[in-house]
Amino acid sequence: MPFKHQLLAVFVALIWGTNFVFIELGLNDLPPFLFASLRFTFAALPLVLILPRPKTPWRYLIAYGFFIGFGQFGLLFWVMGSHMSPGLASLVIQLQAVFTILLALIFFKETMRWQQIIALIIAFAGVLLIGIKGNNDATPIGLVVILVAALSWAAGNIVVKRCGKVNIIAFLAWSSIFAVPPLALMSYYYEGPVLISERLVSAPWHAWAIVLWQSLGNTLIGYGLWNLLLQRHAAALVAPWALLVPVFGMASSSTFLDESMPWWKWIAAALIIAGLVINLRSTQSSHPLIKGPLV
Repeated sequence: MPFKHQLLAVFVALIWGTNFVFIELGLNDLPPFLFASLRFTFAALPLVLILPRPKTPWRYLIAYGFFIGFGQFGLLFWVMGSHMSPGLASLVIQLQAVFTILLALIFFKETMRWQQIIALIIAFAGVLLIGIKGNNDATPIGLVVILVAALSWAAGNIVVKRCGKVNIIAFLAWSSIFAVPPLALMSYYYEGPVLISERLVSAPWHAWAIVLWQSLGNTLIGYGLWNLLLQRHAAALVAPWALLVPVFGMASSSTFLDESMPWWKWIAAALIIAGLVINLRSTQSSHPLIKGPLV
């Protein structure tokens, strides 16, 4: 990768990592599902009025909007509301890389190597440590839900792989339309119309600035640049840069939100990142252990 593209990869990781601080701040003024609804509303509008629909089937737009909008970010926002600290959330969500491998094994009959099985065991050892020592930093239900969010992110990755090459900004904008209905319905059911109307009226200007940054910075700029890099370079060259996301996430949470960093967080981070590194390096192996779908 050229040096300028490496800088872009670091920039995306910085956006995604520090974004967990902005999410935490935004949740002080907006309930999670309303917050996520607004994020994807502004990611869709006004771009869908300007950009033509990408040349991909509707089912892919609908699926990506649901998996990334509701499944990943809706659940992530809910977890960060009261069930997990931002730093840990930025770390555990990266297990999407492992889930992506497993889903590719099922749906694309890709191969799984013995190194990837070891990587899976090591990474989930880190998750188990968080479950045992998390206490107020990660509730059991929060840990389960964020794993579902990571799985949903992986499912979104599979949808993108199905789509092939498309205009990524148009794809993100049009798919965001389909993220809004399930998020809005969940907001109405879980948060209620009274709270929704109160928060929409009382939200300060910085809350709206955070919503706009979620829409423009994290969704359109972050995912736009990332997918551009994936189009220009092999995934094995691009994917390792995502390991910087929890580094920026935990560092920014500790710096700006005073999140504590006891010994077990460092060990859990080391286990999960080690598992991800082994998984990425194993793509260079030519000796698969398992072939074809698991089911």
